[in-house]
Amino acid sequence: MSLTKERLITDIYNNVGLSKTQSRAVVEKLFEIMKQTLEGGEDLLVSGFGKFVVKDKAARRGRNPQTTKDLRLRERRVVVFKTSGVLRRRINHEE
Repeated sequence: MSLTKERLITDIYNNVGLSKTQSRAVVEKLFEIMKQTLEGGEDLLVSGFGKFVVKDKAARRGRNPQTTKDLRLRERRVVVFKTSGVLRRRINHEE
């Protein structure tokens, strides 16, 4: 089961005491801030959770596995997530 945006909204509604509309606005605004930060090329650090890092990938040669034809993959930016030590230890039940 995945944590969905709708479940985040419901959890905020149930645990914080905001209305559903307010909870939805908070979640939407948070994701918008996160997207704008990453789009601008900045890293996004959430203490105790992890860091989203924007990395540049160079153009490279690739191959279509179905046709085995060579192709050129363009340069692009990707987002990589690195867990914090705190989260890593919790996931591995080391605390």
